[in-house]
Amino acid sequence: MIRGSEIVALRALGLSLSQVARVLEGNADGLESALAAHQANLEVGVRQLTGTIEKLRQIRKDVNLGRTPTVEELTCLSVSEQSCIEFELPWPWGGERFVVPIDRPLSYIVGPLGSGKTKLALCLAQEIPGAAFISLDRLQDGSVAAKLESDPELKCRVDIGLQWLIEDGAIASDALTSLITVFETEGPTVLVVDMVEQSLEQETQQALIAHLRRRGVNGRPLYLLTRSSAILDLAAVGSDELIIFCPANHSPPTIVAPYPGAAGYECVATCLASPDVRARTQGVIAWRPTGT
Repeated sequence: MIRGSEIVALRALGLSLSQVARVLEGNADGLESALAAHQANLEVGVRQLTGTIEKLRQIRKDVNLGRTPTVEELTCLSVSEQSCIEFELPWPWGGERFVVPIDRPLSYIVGPLGSGKTKLALCLAQEIPGAAFISLDRLQDGSVAAKLESDPELKCRVDIGLQWLIEDGAIASDALTSLITVFETEGPTVLVVDMVEQSLEQETQQALIAHLRRRGVNGRPLYLLTRSSAILDLAAVGSDELIIFCPANHSPPTIVAPYPGAAGYECVATCLASPDVRARTQGVIAWRPTGT
């Protein structure tokens, strides 16, 4: 039990399984980069907390002077303050207003074929300030190698990310390299990724989602279109993650809680399949023949 707790704590620092094994054996190889990334996440949290404390000090000062703070000022003191975006849904919907949080580290967009989930993803990329939509063209993008060659710092980050993933069981491939290059490229504040599991084996998908979760709450928000149960394991969804479901009948998208019995849970579950089933049924739409 003690050793298990140690492994969980080391994984929370962002270490791969191989790095955890080396640390437990007294070998510090590769530990510096993981600690640097963990420190960066903590520093972001410290800056956010410091800003909240400064607001609190100012409001207390105003209260002592006899000024009553507004409700808006008080609600801003919440460390878990939530940011949202609101917009009108385009066709094939009917212009309904849709509100979605934009500060979650991981959000999943799920729905059957033809449900409009790609349309919703494009809207999110357009409406969220600083967001970028990452299409499936990334799989045919021959510029990745040239981009890495021209940016040594980016290449270093991508190499470290790939090393961690491979040590966690991922299988190296051009698709994985392209995806990690997208994640490590600086610029967009939010990424909306079309079918994140495309061309990735099950082992790679499992290693990838574990890697993305280890970024913590201070990681760049990601919206992942998926129909893979390896990427969206409903039993593993954290309290700071979000599931957006697009119904087949083009009713407005809904936010679904990740537990049995919640509204929409079963619909989300029926949209997901294991990677081998997804590969076998790629592009297939269930239908009922007509006629006698």
